[in-house]
Parts: sequence; C-alpha cells; structure tokens
Amino acid sequence: MDRLPWSKFHWLVVIGLGTVWILDGLEVTIVGAIGSRLTEPSSGLGLSTADIGLAAAIYVAGACVGSLVFGYLTDRFGRKKLFIVTLGLYLVATVLTAFSFAPWMFFLFRFFTGAGIGGEYAAINSAIDELIPARRRGLVDLAINGSYWLGTAFGAVLTVFLLNTDIFAADIGWRIAFGLGAVLGLVILLVRRNVPESPRWMFIHGRDEAAEKLVGEIEHDVEEDTGKHLDAVPTDKAIRIKQRRSTGFGEIVRVAITRYPKRFVLGLSLFIGQAFLYNAVFFTYSLVLTKLLGVPDDVAPWALVPIAIGNFLGPALLGHLFDSVGRRFMITLSYVGSGVLLVGTALMFDAGILDAFWLTVCWMVVFFFASAGASSAYLTVSEVFPMETRAMAIAFFYAVGTGLGGIIGPILFGHLIEDGMHAVAIGYYIGAGLMIAAGLVELFLGVDAEGKSLEDIAAPLSSEGAAEDAPKR
Repeated sequence: MDRLPWSKFHWLVVIGLGTVWILDGLEVTIVGAIGSRLTEPSSGLGLSTADIGLAAAIYVAGACVGSLVFGYLTDRFGRKKLFIVTLGLYLVATVLTAFSFAPWMFFLFRFFTGAGIGGEYAAINSAIDELIPARRRGLVDLAINGSYWLGTAFGAVLTVFLLNTDIFAADIGWRIAFGLGAVLGLVILLVRRNVPESPRWMFIHGRDEAAEKLVGEIEHDVEEDTGKHLDAVPTDKAIRIKQRRSTGFGEIVRVAITRYPKRFVLGLSLFIGQAFLYNAVFFTYSLVLTKLLGVPDDVAPWALVPIAIGNFLGPALLGHLFDSVGRRFMITLSYVGSGVLLVGTALMFDAGILDAFWLTVCWMVVFFFASAGASSAYLTVSEVFPMETRAMAIAFFYAVGTGLGGIIGPILFGHLIEDGMHAVAIGYYIGAGLMIAAGLVELFLGVDAEGKSLEDIAAPLSSEGAAEDAPKR
C-alpha cells in the first residue's frame, strides 16, 4: 500500500472517511454559537451559562466513552464495520437533539452524539493511516484533521441565519441547525459505503486470502487510473505474521505502558494540551463575545469564521513540512509557538485592550499554529503503536487527554466567564502553559516517523521477532 502512486482510490478514502471532521467541527460550533440563544427562555430550553459549559462537557464525555468502546470494537471487528456504525449513531443522536424539549433530553442526546463522533476518531484515523502511502501520511492526516474547521466555518455562517428571529422563531432555528448536521452525515454515509476494509487488519485477523484479493483489486484500479505499472514489492520488507482473531484490552494497555512508555507519555501530553485549549475556547467563545464584549447574539457567530479559516490554513499550509522537515521539529514548533502567542493574547485581553475584532485576529494567529499541532497529535498516536492496538491507542489517548482537558476546560471557562475578563485570562494562561509543556515533551520524546512504513515505526505484535522483551521506546 505504501508504494502506490496517488490515485482516485486515495481521494475516495479522503472524502469518504476524512469528511467526518467537518461534522465534529459543525457540532462544536453550533453549540458554541447558539449557546447564548439556549440561555433564553424563548428557546424552549432556558439553560444557564454554566449549563452550556456542562452540555459541552457532556458531549466530550460521550466522545471519550465512545472512543474507548468503539476503538476496542474497531480493533476486534474491523475498521469498516465500525466507521459505518459510529456514523449511524451520530445521525440518530443529532436528530434526537433537534427534538429536545427539556435540558435533560438535550444533555442525554449530546452524550450519544459525542459517542458517535468519538468512535469515529478511532475507526477513521486507524483506517486512513493504513490506506494512505507513508510518504504522504503526515500531510493527509493533518489536512483531514484540519477539515474540522470547514465544518466550523459552515456552522458559524449557518447559525447566523438560523439565530435571526426575523427568519426563524427562537425555539426553531437552533433545532434546524442540528437537523442539517444529520443531513450532511447521511451524505457522507452514502459515500463511505464504497471505502474498503484495511488489508493490514484483514491479514492479521486471518483473512489473508481476502486481503490479497482486495490489494490486487486496488492495485489494478490504481494502475488503470494512473497509467503506471507498479513495481514488485521489495522482498526485504517482508515480515512473517502469527494471525490472531483479537487482541485483549489487557495486552493493549501492557504494550503501551511497558514496551512504549515514552510514547505513552508523549501521547498523553499532546492530547491534554490541545484538548484543554480547543474545547475550553470554542465551546464558550460565543459567550465571551456576548457576555463580556457586548457583541449581539446574531453577530457573534461571524467571529468564528475567520478563526476557522486560520485553523484550516495551519494544517493545510504546514502539513507537508511534517513529512519533509520532520515530525519532531514541526510538532514542537506548532505547540510551543501557539502557547507563546496565547500568552501574549491573554496579557492583552487581561489589560482590556482587545475588543471583539482584535481578539478574533489574535485567535486566528494562535490557532494557525495550534491547529497544526492538534492535528499532529492524532497523527502521532495513530502511527507510533503496533497495528493490533492502533485504533485502541487512538481511542485511549483521545479519551484520557480529552477527558482531562476537554471536560474540565468547558466547565472551568463556563464559570470563569461569569467572573469576568480577568478570570477568563487566567484560563488562557493555563491553556498556554499546557501547550508549551506538550511541545517540550515532543522535543525530547518525539518519534521521527516521517516517510516510514507503519510496520517500521512499530512492529506488529503478531510478527515473528516482536519479542516480549523488546526495547522500551
């Protein structure tokens, strides 16, 4: 798979699987943008400011649970089955969210919406990395994760019109927003049906004949599409596999902690830093604008559009450098650089010299670098652990990192906003400190995985020679 030239097949993978990040961006933005509207009695819910932070935390909690449950099932039953199931769960839950008529219903359905999205992270990232050539893995991963911000921009523009009470009633517009998210999810599901199972997963799980047939079909399609004859697979790259039906959860944890302790610390650091910053800021940014800076409810969502553009441009423009310059340097630069810029933003915000316009400009610059770093966190944990544990590794680091940073962050900021600008600035300092710390961990513990086969970065547990006493890394 690594030697294949880029073709229509790879575009099918990118579009069929990668577009799920647009849904996540849409979900997060919709709740952040309509947060102020949901606090109004006329919305039909009448949540408090703290409830908005709680709803965000519940969504993240659902994503954490979903990533663990579906991550384990992805490694056990295959990538394709689970990336269909998880998207189906998202569709059902987000439609039910639109029909919430009480706070408890809204919280419950947000939990299951998050569970579907969390499961997507594990199933999708593992499948993408196993289907995309090594030489482009960094760029593709960062670009796909960066597409989250296309959903953010779309959600922001969408809510501007849906929150306009001259067009939609106060208790109708926000419901339509969730319904449109489900429509987009249904379109993605129709495309996704054509994405194949991972041949790597099939081979290890005893379906070698089907895997060989699938790879042959992919190679034939690629040759016809590109007009290039594929060279034979180098024999020195062959590895012998002891096939297995499943990998136990205990073995997954043991491998991560005992065989790859440094990579374990690295994954946690990268996820906690970016999860706190992003979930804290984006779930509550509309509230900062409306409650602290006096921006009208129907205008505040527009501020998310330029921020989303900055976030998308970061991975899109810097992504190729993660393959050429290298993972370690670029991840360190993106984390530490965004943290330092955030310190400057917090100082000016605390001093009261930033209005809504200039605060938005500052966030554009901060998140240009932070977005590349956040995307690289998913890339890192999906490529530095063995094949058999890949989906579960993504799920674990997402769940723990996001659980610590993503649940605490929105709840904390929901209360900080009630205490004023100085309190919010303290929250920004905390986010900056976590990003800088994660960047320093990458500098010392990062893995130089650029251009390497997944099997060279971490030998499959099923391969002969993958001894129990393998060196710790």
